[in-house]
Amino acid sequence: MLLHKTFANMINAFRPADGPPPRRLLAFFRWCLAGAWPGLSVAGLASAAGGVADVLSATLLGKVVDAAAGSPPDRLLPDHGGLLVGFVLFFLVVRPLVYGLSTASSSVMIGPNVLPLVLSRLHRWTMGQAVTFFDNDFAGRIAQKQMQTARAVTDVASEAVNTVAFALASVVGSAAFLISVDRWGAVILLLWLCGYIWLIRSFLPRIRASSAGRASARANVTGQVVDTITNIKTVKLFAHADYEDRAALGAMEGFRDASLDFGRISTTFRFSLMLVAGILPILLIATTLILWRQGAATPGDIAASGAIALRLAQMTGWVSMSLMGVWGSIGEVEDGMNTLSPPHDLTDRPGARILTASEGRIDFDHVSFSYGRGSGGIDHLTLSIAPGERVGIVGHSGAGKTTLVALLLRLYDVEKGAIRIDGSDIRDLTQESLRRQIGMVTQETAMFNRSARDNILYGRPDASEAELVAAARAAEAHEFILALRDHAGRTGYDANLGERGVKLSGGQRQRIALARAFLKDAPILVLDEATSALDSEVEAAIQTALTRAMSGKTVLAIAHRLSTIAELDRIVVLDGGHIAEQGSHAELLALGGLYARFWERQSGGFLGTDDDEATEAAE
Repeated sequence: MLLHKTFANMINAFRPADGPPPRRLLAFFRWCLAGAWPGLSVAGLASAAGGVADVLSATLLGKVVDAAAGSPPDRLLPDHGGLLVGFVLFFLVVRPLVYGLSTASSSVMIGPNVLPLVLSRLHRWTMGQAVTFFDNDFAGRIAQKQMQTARAVTDVASEAVNTVAFALASVVGSAAFLISVDRWGAVILLLWLCGYIWLIRSFLPRIRASSAGRASARANVTGQVVDTITNIKTVKLFAHADYEDRAALGAMEGFRDASLDFGRISTTFRFSLMLVAGILPILLIATTLILWRQGAATPGDIAASGAIALRLAQMTGWVSMSLMGVWGSIGEVEDGMNTLSPPHDLTDRPGARILTASEGRIDFDHVSFSYGRGSGGIDHLTLSIAPGERVGIVGHSGAGKTTLVALLLRLYDVEKGAIRIDGSDIRDLTQESLRRQIGMVTQETAMFNRSARDNILYGRPDASEAELVAAARAAEAHEFILALRDHAGRTGYDANLGERGVKLSGGQRQRIALARAFLKDAPILVLDEATSALDSEVEAAIQTALTRAMSGKTVLAIAHRLSTIAELDRIVVLDGGHIAEQGSHAELLALGGLYARFWERQSGGFLGTDDDEATEAAE
């Protein structure tokens, strides 16, 4: 148990990485495995000890054969008792202990620790990417790449320890034995080894490239399937099961073709190595037989040489398959590295400050942002919002409303100008501290595949049960939460909500999101169509709760239903990325401009609920 615990704790499975991941393969491996090298070295020594034990097994066998050949049967035990006892102890004690340590180092030290070590580092780095990184890829593909790369790095480390160290020790030990018999045996072994290495070098680059192609094709299959399953309701509503099936089959066909290419190379590689491996026993045994006929070798030498030759020949097949796996894993690591290691587009500045106790003053100072297109988004927008002021933002789809909020949350960096909170440029603040000071409820509510309790507590994980329930009551969510029951029989706040909250109606999801924002109790509150999915009766109750939640906070409320923002302190009308009008509801109606036309057209309806400029930018 003590040895098991020592091995289990020799590698810190969750040690943070030292800096960003490099984009060169060897450096990337070093980054992934930093901190694990002492443990890997111990495992390598244990594996090498296993290789030496194999050679000693053959050497002892040869000595026993010589003892038996040179002694009468009745004198074998008296004359060679020590040798026989040593032979027994070696095979019953030493050899099992060596192999036990080697196995423990692999299955206890490396396997359970290296994979989470690498995966945690890749996941932390990926989590730090800007939203554009995720917008440009499949969620399932990114997850697949993380797991694929971590598993492949672990396989390379494990096989390097179990195979390379073991095989190297076996070859060196075999060469030492053969030199003790006759140097020509060692020369033959070394010449054969040179040919073996040349063959491997000629095949492994092709295996690496083919494996990278296969890994990429596999990730595409995962991404396609996850994309379909994630949007399964849309697939069914549009009766596109056949279309999605064809898309999945197309991705699977690409994976099949890549797998066939890998299999063809693997088969040729395996056959060639087995042919080369068959040469070694013939050469070594023939050489020893010649020496025996010349009186320069004993029958034990023949037995030991034969055992070593056969073991090396068998090991050749094992080593070749392991090396093929290693090179295949290296190809997968390279593929994953290319996807996961790009530098972060949006980072904290050196010495970035933490925003605390925010008063909530917001200043947009000649801000421009067009998603890198040169037009669209917002253009030279200047807007100041006083602490505690409640401001509504309205405008046609594409006017710049969502861009304004995304920039405030620093999901993107402004291209020109600056955004300040309490006088501090948000680029001088840490992203985490900035977002802690902003509560957000969006039209497309984000739910985790967790319990109702976990989803609400996401607003403030250290909140008490009483605070949790109070937030749910304020959001008119408490009653329906108590009636929840999931497939595992969990009820109420412990019931699982399903992926993206699919077990809830749109209104229920929005109330959970409101409860989360109420619990966060941040000094700045952003509402992006926060009540759009609610029926009129629930919305009326929620509006009262929202009014209480807004008290003392700086509020930005985006709305298509103008009646929900009519009571706010100020309404800003955006048009084409500029501020067209601003004022109170009454002032804007009296102005008779764009807002007044919106109000007249709406008559209690909506201003237009298409996704705005963020979606356009993604296109």
